[in-house]
Amino acid sequence: MHIAVNTRFLLPGDHLEGIGRFSYETLSRLVAQHPEVTFHFLFDRAYDARYLFGPNVVAHVLLPPARHPLLFVAWFEGAVAWWLARHRPAAFLSPDGFTTLNTSVPRVTVLHDLAFEHFPLDVGLLQRKYYHFFVPRFARASRQVVAVSEATKADIVRTYGLAPAKISVAYNAPAELFKPQPTAVQQEVRRRFSQGRPYFLFVGALQPRKNLGNLLRAFDAFKAAGGAAVAEAQLLIVGRKAWKAGPILTTYQQMRHQSAVHFTGRVVDQELAGLYAAARATVYVPYFEGFGIPIVEAQASGCPVLTANTSSMPEVAGEGGAVLVDPFAVDSITAGLTSLWHDDALRQQLIACGHQNLSRFSWERSAEVLWTAILSAMSEER
Repeated sequence: MHIAVNTRFLLPGDHLEGIGRFSYETLSRLVAQHPEVTFHFLFDRAYDARYLFGPNVVAHVLLPPARHPLLFVAWFEGAVAWWLARHRPAAFLSPDGFTTLNTSVPRVTVLHDLAFEHFPLDVGLLQRKYYHFFVPRFARASRQVVAVSEATKADIVRTYGLAPAKISVAYNAPAELFKPQPTAVQQEVRRRFSQGRPYFLFVGALQPRKNLGNLLRAFDAFKAAGGAAVAEAQLLIVGRKAWKAGPILTTYQQMRHQSAVHFTGRVVDQELAGLYAAARATVYVPYFEGFGIPIVEAQASGCPVLTANTSSMPEVAGEGGAVLVDPFAVDSITAGLTSLWHDDALRQQLIACGHQNLSRFSWERSAEVLWTAILSAMSEER
């Protein structure tokens, strides 16, 4: 059996973000679980050999590199459709939310969120036009759709009118390197990143949906109201500057307690594991998420979590696994920061509940969900 896979998010480098991480973790397991299958990985640029997860993987580079809406069309509706027509695999799996309309090969598409439907101004004009035109058509043309949370599944059903039976759920999961660290390691992390002081941690790309403006305003209010009791508190923001980050940086420049905020940029995974483990708490308050992997990475690291009470985040955090706040209300976020700073019993309770919550998430199970979706797509009559 031959299965084609869109692997354009398996990018060279030391750090894979959300969709790339999902692709890496699930595909590496699919390849290992099904040695009888030949997987054809379709890249849009030169690839890193570490992504050839087994002898049953064959790599293909199809041009042009698809990182712009016009090039999305050229790659998916041109190069990918041509390859599928020529080679006729049994199915085409796309883990990044996009696929091709120009094929009769059974398609399985993973949709991570529909944020652009609810907050369209958070993305550029061309991206917005591409998403609004193609994504609903991708969802309807795919024989099987996989969502990354029950909240996302419900959103797809509600927004696009798909039958719930057509959609399965494959959660994200924390990587094995995220775990509690010894005290000496935590001290060294704080020495390197926060001048030895205790800190709150945010992890994510700097872009509008991550709601960093309100987090910065809340942290400023927390510092102002707390006085000497919170004088040492720092906020570390870990992640690359993505798109429309200007208002975030403007808010930062207007902060009274600007010196307590540190932008680290992107860090390698080993450093990130240490940062979670040494944090007073992870504070992650986007106003919309399809999953929200920093929540479970923090829980796996023995770090308390504060997150938003919207979309998928309460589902992912689990019962009692996080302080939930209104991401649109600065005073709600401020109150959450204050509670986590002062209440050690609360922090220990969150750590315990977070640890119990982790049993719900497994990359092995998510890979099995993808495989079941592939088999269903191949057997479904059109």
